[in-house]
Amino acid sequence: MRYLHTMVRVKDLDASLRFYRDLLGLEEVRRMDNEKGRFTLVFLSAPKDKTRSAAERSPELELTYNWDPEVYSGGRNFGHLAYKVDDIYAACQRLMDGGVVINRPPRDGNMAFVRSPDGISIELLQDGDPLAPAEPWTSMSNTGSW
Repeated sequence: MRYLHTMVRVKDLDASLRFYRDLLGLEEVRRMDNEKGRFTLVFLSAPKDKTRSAAERSPELELTYNWDPEVYSGGRNFGHLAYKVDDIYAACQRLMDGGVVINRPPRDGNMAFVRSPDGISIELLQDGDPLAPAEPWTSMSNTGSW
């Protein structure tokens, strides 16, 4: 057995791509539009997983966009997605500058949580040893649920 991908249904494909691709830093590796089924699938990969994604089609995040409006709820009930990042402070700053709320700031230089436009919880973990505690992160409080 091996892990392939996580599928997340999204309400607004453009907003989700802005979050996952433009702000979080994932890269689109393939896309499929299914006119008969009326949906679009977009597969994303972390930059350091692109070679493996190309060879094995894993590990990936699949965004499923149904063309006909649907109401999705309970995004938190499946848990969260987790990604290692090279610099947790830079990643959180990029997200915050893009209007994303840092729900659990990286006070410890190691872990933070944010949410996608669809309410999916995303855990960010510092690759390697935690960074030294630094402001403004050390003084930031948690915001909302994560």
